[in-house]
Amino acid sequence: MIRVLLADDKHEVRSALALLVQEQAGMSVAAEAAEAEGLLQAVQETHPDVVLLDWELPGPGGRQLLAALRRVAPGVRVVALSGRSEARQAAVQAGADAFASKGEPPERLLEILHSFGG
Repeated sequence: MIRVLLADDKHEVRSALALLVQEQAGMSVAAEAAEAEGLLQAVQETHPDVVLLDWELPGPGGRQLLAALRRVAPGVRVVALSGRSEARQAAVQAGADAFASKGEPPERLLEILHSFGG
């Protein structure tokens, strides 16, 4: 079972992602976070396999937040999410395991999640 942590400041986005994940066999939502501090705490408490990270999550910024995630949970897979196309290169250069545009069909995100073993 792949446990996914959802990190986005918009409740509607987290709800849509939760529904998408919960509909998949072999996947579950480990936790949700709306800001950086809550994300880091949730990762330490729930030990997810994958974090779906809004690259523009309020807090220190995607690059710094990804580095903090790597410190507290070195093995967690991180999928950066953004509606801005220029964020793709920044996220990949910062070490995200994958990137998905918020404008892409949900099937693309599912492909990424399934590639992690789910």
